[in-house]
Amino acid sequence: MEISFVGHACFRLRGREASAVIDPYGKGLGLATLVPSKFGADVLAISHDHPGHNNRAMVGGDPFVITTPGEYEVKGIGVRGVAAYHDNEAGAKLGGVTLFAITVDEIVIAHLGDLGHGLSEAQQEQLGSVDVLLVPVGGGTSLSATAAAAVANQLEPKIVIPMHYKLPGLKIALDEPKHFAAEMGIEQIEYQPKLVLNSKPSSDDTKVVFLEARALAA
Repeated sequence: MEISFVGHACFRLRGREASAVIDPYGKGLGLATLVPSKFGADVLAISHDHPGHNNRAMVGGDPFVITTPGEYEVKGIGVRGVAAYHDNEAGAKLGGVTLFAITVDEIVIAHLGDLGHGLSEAQQEQLGSVDVLLVPVGGGTSLSATAAAAVANQLEPKIVIPMHYKLPGLKIALDEPKHFAAEMGIEQIEYQPKLVLNSKPSSDDTKVVFLEARALAA
């Protein structure tokens, strides 16, 4: 299974038989150099209907689109959507988001969208055991670095991949990823082009992996 970071909150998960894309964005976000002309996927998951997360036109083919909580299975990819909020006032300011626990090749990847609060026990239980956590860390209208580290401690994944932070050209004011790195005890960030897992990660300690934001081939 291969995880690629396309910038902001967008990832592609590519398994042996099928692939999923989460939270595609448009050129208006300021990351035009990263946006591919179009690439295909079998599943398209959108955490909330806000600009920067809902550009369905980025994904070609005829993907199965998931925007709401529930249980889904498409071509061997399992998706569990969990209701949450974009703010810490039960959605009063910014509305709701859907968190996703996506199983690809028996590996569970949790994508937390623009989560704006700590997780309840019920939300933790719904997400279940998480192998890889994709978590917003840049503050603004979602989790700060400190809050993101606390959520990571709640879920205890084997691997954490930060997202939704300051990138060159981004028109949204977000914090740099170094703040989250410091919260996780990392002195120097080393980026890698993608994460490839041939089996479920088994480390006892949580590992933080920073991925390069890269355009994908069609």
